Amino acid sequence: MKKRLPKSLLVLTLIFTLVFVAACSNGSSNNAEPANQGANEGAGENTAAAPSPDTPGWTLDTSPITFDWYLNFAWFPNKWGVDPTSKYVTEKTGVNIEFIVPAGNENEKLNTMIASGDLPDFLTLGWWEDGVKTMIEGDLVLPLNELAEQYDPYFFNVSDPAKIAWYTQEDGHIYGYPNSSSSPRDYETYGENYISNQTFVVRKDMYEAIGSPDMRTPEGFLNALQKAQEMFPDVNGQPLIPIGFHDFGDDGNYSFIDYLQNSSYLANYLAIPREKDGQLYDVSTDPEFVKWLKVFRQANEMGLMSKDVFIDKRPQMEEKIAQGRYFAMMYQRTDFAAQQNVLFANDPNSVYIAVDGPANADLDQPTLAGPSISGWTVTLISKDVKDKERAIRFLSYLLSEEGQKDLYLGEKGVSYDTIDGKDQFLPEVLELRNTDRSAFDKQYGSSLTFWMMQDTNMITKWEPPSVEPFKQLEDWTRGKTVSYSQFDLINPPNSSPEGINAKKISSQWGKVLPRLLLSGSEEEFDQIFNEFIAFRDKNGFAELMEYRQAKYEENIGKLAEFLN
Repeated sequence: MKKRLPKSLLVLTLIFTLVFVAACSNGSSNNAEPANQGANEGAGENTAAAPSPDTPGWTLDTSPITFDWYLNFAWFPNKWGVDPTSKYVTEKTGVNIEFIVPAGNENEKLNTMIASGDLPDFLTLGWWEDGVKTMIEGDLVLPLNELAEQYDPYFFNVSDPAKIAWYTQEDGHIYGYPNSSSSPRDYETYGENYISNQTFVVRKDMYEAIGSPDMRTPEGFLNALQKAQEMFPDVNGQPLIPIGFHDFGDDGNYSFIDYLQNSSYLANYLAIPREKDGQLYDVSTDPEFVKWLKVFRQANEMGLMSKDVFIDKRPQMEEKIAQGRYFAMMYQRTDFAAQQNVLFANDPNSVYIAVDGPANADLDQPTLAGPSISGWTVTLISKDVKDKERAIRFLSYLLSEEGQKDLYLGEKGVSYDTIDGKDQFLPEVLELRNTDRSAFDKQYGSSLTFWMMQDTNMITKWEPPSVEPFKQLEDWTRGKTVSYSQFDLINPPNSSPEGINAKKISSQWGKVLPRLLLSGSEEEFDQIFNEFIAFRDKNGFAELMEYRQAKYEENIGKLAEFLN
């Protein structure tokens, strides 16, 4: 078996190679053949200028070109080119974007595209999605490092070596680059200000009306739900939903636990460790976790869990949040920002606030997920991309400080200006952003309307101070965040025996979780749960954990290397 070079040595070798190539280019004529010449109708001729690590490649050719960009998020509502910010970027770079967003089930749409072998130019999906590995293993996406070496070495100036090393595959290539990603060094620089997206929220007016009870214990939690339902059975003629979650899917529910994502929202509330003494810990069988699953089962038995929570998807949930129909939610705060604004405009007391929710028996502080090096999504360039050169150069632009500023602040004089010596949103623009996010996206299109390559650390220099109704949600998470980076990217390839078993187990959990919550008694719960554990054991769970353990230990080594 061949030994692979350490990734740090690979990165150094790549850098020295780029320096040598750049030096040769300066001393001799450029004999490289233009890439994909004429591949895009309406695009101008590719420039003969040699790419340089010090020069943004996108500036060498700003002729019109349109890329198709797939977003694996059915809820994404915005279009490119209808707002001043995206128009400004197109005018500046020549790049127009046609977004492709699934109308229904994301997995079905993505799998259909993969099966056809005909992919859009760019694709953005969650780093944990099966499709990422499938596209890489199927040679359906291009190595970003090779594209950068050939067409735009500037990419290596604006990308983070730690993130490149983190996402480098066993073949030595990187195929996807993350957004919202934070490396160990980022934690050293920005960690004090990190906040989490994970919140337990309640509707402010209802919570205060029932006496602002302590909801950390099972008894306090159930009593609060019951009091809210008794005092507020209806909301504007519609039944109150005492407790809400993320939507249920094929692999479970993020509010509880998702086997493929190796993450548990509830476990983070309960401060359950994901490892003990260097060994991965099975959160799903932890006594505290099982105890709280039974609490939610009891809530359903008491009539405190609407059937809607098992069938609603994000659009339906957003509508009900905007109506204020949930009393409490285990939900990500940014996922209901627009609806929070609607509530705030109607009645500031009807908004959702973060409070201490489910906790372990010792009432320990939650250990919420802070930003990780894996980020939120990864963006890939498909093998069918119509112009490799323009694609990697546009990606580099988006990663650069210039691109980040353009997409965050927009065009100067339109959505921002230099005020009191600082580049910041115009007052009327900021007012709209803080009061009607949906209208802001359409009218200005800045401030992460197009978040595909957002660098949440870089943009802090332009971010205005938080205001209500968002500030309270953010402040509640401060000091509770931890990095779970070491537990990312530990799942096996889809086609491997471990990967096939992982999918079986995850799919089975997707079926079992609703049954557990809907079970008619604790005895029935125990029977269903024990059957699931037996199913795991018969389907290679031990081997899956061994694989994940090895990857976890590898991640520990990589993260330590990034700190040196």
